[in-house]
Amino acid sequence: MKSKLTCLLICVILIGCNNKNSVSFEPLTIATDSCENCTSVRIEIPQATGKTKLSKTINNALEGEIIALLNFYEESNAQNLEEAKETFLNDYKEVNGKFSEESMPWEATVEGSITFENESIITIKLESYIYTGGAHGYGTNRFLNFDKLNGVELYQENLFTDLEEFKTFAETLFRKQENIPAEGSINNTGFMFETERFYLPDNMGYTENGLLLYYESYEIASFADGPIILTVPYAKANAFLKYPNKF
Repeated sequence: MKSKLTCLLICVILIGCNNKNSVSFEPLTIATDSCENCTSVRIEIPQATGKTKLSKTINNALEGEIIALLNFYEESNAQNLEEAKETFLNDYKEVNGKFSEESMPWEATVEGSITFENESIITIKLESYIYTGGAHGYGTNRFLNFDKLNGVELYQENLFTDLEEFKTFAETLFRKQENIPAEGSINNTGFMFETERFYLPDNMGYTENGLLLYYESYEIASFADGPIILTVPYAKANAFLKYPNKF
């Protein structure tokens, strides 16, 4: 009897350990009512379920990122996605009240998807398009990386064993991809890196094809050039990663 109880306890412990870094999702949609020539907001993201630290971290990070995306002014009092949606609508009404002859309906769409997951890491991409007047809107992708075991969000400095070494390596790949001479300024072919030195984007994430470095439009090139993307295959990136991907 004692041995059976011991085996049962071990099984429970093992199950708990195996589930510690697991996470499930359900779709979450927040949107305005359909209306022709009206300001619109549509948010479609995966929402982590359960009450684990990881689920809370993921949901808080996604919420914070989207609130920032929908924020027209420098500061927002929105505490959740519903409030962020209403704030975006109210900001439009305020601007439209001042410039009604020039104001076009605004638009905000945000779609979230899981681009990568293994036993250690999960990466979620937020693809957004925001229009708040002017000649064109602004679209971008944001990558959020999470440590599944510890339930924390990972920032650039958390991803690498030696950030400077990876930067040097990434510059070599970048120059090769963009046909920039190995010697001389990184801006020799028309890029606009500040101080004429290569630097990594803040926005990077795990994908099935490798570690993706995503430079926003305007970040290192003109808007017409769009975002600049460099994907480093794991066969090359793993040597620098704190969370290498087995393949």
